[in-house]
Formats: sequence, structure tokens, C-alpha cells
Amino acid sequence: MQDDEVSKAKAAAAATSQQQQQQQQQSSSLSSSHQDGAGPNTVFDKLLSGEWPTDKVYEDEKAFAFRDVNPQAPVHILVIPKHRDGLVSLSKAREDQKELLGHLMYVAQEVGKQECPNGFRIVINDGEHGAQSVYHLHLHVLGGRQMRWPPG
Repeated sequence: MQDDEVSKAKAAAAATSQQQQQQQQQSSSLSSSHQDGAGPNTVFDKLLSGEWPTDKVYEDEKAFAFRDVNPQAPVHILVIPKHRDGLVSLSKAREDQKELLGHLMYVAQEVGKQECPNGFRIVINDGEHGAQSVYHLHLHVLGGRQMRWPPG
């Protein structure tokens, strides 16, 4: 069963990658993530620019948090850096991004405490085997029910 979930995640990641490439070609006028040289625009650029609506939960000068459109738990919020700056995945983080990484984790726990007073889980998917589907670092805040272990 786990192999089936991994296969589905890989297929979703491949489809998302193709969609992202098509979106970049169609919206090359967007001044956003693709300018960092780390890859094409992502769906998050459309949310950050206001081109696509989002259910915003939190925003400051560095971070943006919103409800996931495909929730995997009763509460499923994504926390992202407002400026990707090459931070496509956790494994690509640079030393000069440590403060931003800490800030994102702090925002995630603040959102988690507010939305899930009985507890929550923070997840970061990294790369193909980590089932990452959008290459703009994002933290998942999951809660609103009892989480199971092991996670997958």
C-alpha cells in the first residue's frame, strides 16, 4: 500500500511539474519565483500575486500562510516564504536562509496553536522521494484530528 501512495505522489509531482512549465510559458510576464534561477513559477506565485484566490490565515513581510485546497486533514494550512530566493526545497537551503527557516517554523507553530489547540503536525516534503509536488519550500500544518504514526 505504501508503494501505491509513493507511485501516486510521484505521478502527481510529474503532472504538477508539467503544469508548472506550461504556466511559466503562458505567464512569463509574472515577476516572481522564476527570476531566482531555481526553476519555473509555481502555483504559489499565482496565490501570492493575487491572480488566484486563497483562504489566507497569516501574512507578514516574510511569510504567507493559507488553507490547502486539497486538505489531507480537517486543518491543513501551508506556510511559505513570500520570496522563494532559490528555496525550492529544504535540502536546497543556504546558510544565509537560516533566519527565514526559523521564522517559517515559528509561523507554522503559531498557526498550529491557533487552529489546532489539541495538537498538530508540521511536515516538509523534500524532493521526489519525499513526495514534494510544488518546488517552492512549504510547511504543512496538519491537525483537527488524531494523527497516526508512522506517517507514511
